[in-house]
Amino acid sequence: MVATTLPFRDDLSVDHDAYADHVRSLIDAGCDGVVPNGSLGEYQTLTDEERSRVVETAVDAAGDGDRVMAGRGRVRQCGGPALGRAGGGGRAGSVLLLPPNVYRADESAVRAHYAEVARAGLPVVAYNNPYDTRVDLTPALLAQLHEAGDIVAVKEFTGDVRRAWEIAERAPGLDLLIGADDVLLELAVAGAVGWIAGFPNALPGSCTALYRAAVAGDLETAVPLYRRLHPLLRWDSRTEFVQAIKASQDVVAHGSGGPCRPPRTPLSAQDAATVRALTEKLLAEGLD
Repeated sequence: MVATTLPFRDDLSVDHDAYADHVRSLIDAGCDGVVPNGSLGEYQTLTDEERSRVVETAVDAAGDGDRVMAGRGRVRQCGGPALGRAGGGGRAGSVLLLPPNVYRADESAVRAHYAEVARAGLPVVAYNNPYDTRVDLTPALLAQLHEAGDIVAVKEFTGDVRRAWEIAERAPGLDLLIGADDVLLELAVAGAVGWIAGFPNALPGSCTALYRAAVAGDLETAVPLYRRLHPLLRWDSRTEFVQAIKASQDVVAHGSGGPCRPPRTPLSAQDAATVRALTEKLLAEGLD
């Protein structure tokens, strides 16, 4: 499931036609689906109306709501009816949900937050990103949320691959989804069953091949490919990950890259040159 970047026009309005083309290209390249309105989709800069239309565009372009996991990350609480409206009228197949992010919520507030959103009736995937939210969905807390029936999976973005084993011990029925590109192989070996991915926005063919090999245990294929891709994949865990992935898209000319909305600023000249060189090298080697 590709956490999609979002193309903007020169006036920084959302280019829905370009976004639809991008979603279709990812599906055609072998990706299983898309996650609009995630961090890569710059959800923080979008209005409620823009978020809703982005999900609608994704569903229409993917041709199947089950291929769309609607990102839900907002300051304001988003319970049942509000979630349905923001999730494209309920047409998306699932929801990716951050914990409360306006303050450092305690465990009781986190549990209430997920219980409220789960009332909407869509499968909820917890998004553990303590760097941005200041709330850590620990393995113990995830087990509680899963036991309560409020989440079906977790996008694990801490970068701590040791957590995979504890999550499996505490909540064996909870699906583990790879949440950062540069720990793909490690979490796949630890039993992850999905990947909410960044760099397939630019290189969907090679990234999909890497994922398929990794989860199948085909390390003979996965390890060399991972080694080649990793210098680029590790940009997914940097502060400038949105700009970097869009810059890589611009090099590939696959889908849509382009500018970001403020407060994100363009990459520095040095960083832009690094991302461009890494992408060009992979293209020259035949990766796509």
